[in-house]
Amino acid sequence: MSSFLIVLDVILGVILLTMLGFWAYTRIQSKRLGGSLTNEEFRAGMHKAQIIDVREADSFKREHIDGARNIPYTMFKYQFKELRPDLPVYLYSDSLTMTLRCANILHKNDFSKVFYLKDGYSQWDGRKKSSKN
Repeated sequence: MSSFLIVLDVILGVILLTMLGFWAYTRIQSKRLGGSLTNEEFRAGMHKAQIIDVREADSFKREHIDGARNIPYTMFKYQFKELRPDLPVYLYSDSLTMTLRCANILHKNDFSKVFYLKDGYSQWDGRKKSSKN
């Protein structure tokens, strides 16, 4: 029974270290890539920025932040060249991982003002636009 507990402790330790590593990686990436914005900060700067929704097209068509353009994550590495590198870019989606990956693509291509919505689209409390089907 004691060997079982040792194995269980090791497994739990590995899981904890993995989670801690992912958290640390996300924090480091977010600081390196520009930074997160609260709803208030996002709203305050959005009139001077390029607002990009990186969710898939069907989610964007259903509802999105008013004034946003859709460049889906799956197409981002091909379409990011449509963006102006001299203007701030505000990214958002439902997934922080997807958003940070897009921010990383921009960062590697000399975009210096890249920011993202901290709590993601699901927590956005500002103006939204939805399609009328």
